[in-house]
Amino acid sequence: MPSPPDIDLAKIRKYFEGRVPAELRDEARIDVTVRGSVVTVFDCRGPWHESLTEWSKVPVAQFRYRAADPTWALHWADRNDRWHRQDEIEPGCVDELLAELHTDPTGIFWG
Repeated sequence: MPSPPDIDLAKIRKYFEGRVPAELRDEARIDVTVRGSVVTVFDCRGPWHESLTEWSKVPVAQFRYRAADPTWALHWADRNDRWHRQDEIEPGCVDELLAELHTDPTGIFWG
């Protein structure tokens, strides 16, 4: 399975690096993981009670690279953490999908 282009992965990482202000990073962060041709974005929240030590992670979005085209497809997670392709936008370049995720016109990613 071919890996996604490094430049696209860099664009995704850079986009999410600045999403949480520095002064809030002890309470919230966005994690990006890459596994094969799939990039998963998680909304992470710090322990909200003194008895808790682990950060919570909620899946927000997945970018799936399709080397055959080559394009990216954007997916969202349902309440059971099952992934579904975002039908509102056709697979395309990573810049278009980041713009869709940013505006989130349906509220499916950021609520």
